[in-house]
Amino acid sequence: MPQDAAGSGMTVALDASAGFWVFAYGSLMWNPGFASAESSLARLEGYRRGFCMSSIVYRGTPEAPGLVLALDARESASCTGVAYRVAPESGPAALRYLRDRELVSSAYREAVEPVALTDGRQVQALCYVMDCAHEQYRGNLCLEEQAEIIARAAGPAGTNREYLANTVQSLIRLGLHDPELFELHEMVRRLP
Repeated sequence: MPQDAAGSGMTVALDASAGFWVFAYGSLMWNPGFASAESSLARLEGYRRGFCMSSIVYRGTPEAPGLVLALDARESASCTGVAYRVAPESGPAALRYLRDRELVSSAYREAVEPVALTDGRQVQALCYVMDCAHEQYRGNLCLEEQAEIIARAAGPAGTNREYLANTVQSLIRLGLHDPELFELHEMVRRLP
């Protein structure tokens, strides 16, 4: 059951009825779950995409956690993904949906960050970033350790392998290259 994020400090003040942008870098790219009026490839500076969050709800369990992607703050890093524009009429429902989905264990926190769209526009986008002080933060794992966890983990939303494969397929479809994720995918494919 999702925790109530209201007033928890994990959320930002956002007038959803005015519409807003959302930055997607993992499963939101291939399974957004909300209506968007526009989408564009986008680049976010200061964060890297990485398997740095234990998944205890969707792709793992508290007894056998999996790993999911999160935006991990790094000064010189950047992440390319998809920015979705949510129209004003869809805003409140989309924001409720996103908070129920993304803030389920409070390991993410909301942030509004500037993202650069491929057409040259810069927009402020809602981002779900890793709380590096949270107990689910696993930013110290090497690729081999990540691969071992992803190869075996499963939860109510499916296997961790499937999550990684869907993300890699989405990146390929979008023409985006993420060498670390592609290498990790190959490592997981070789494991039983």
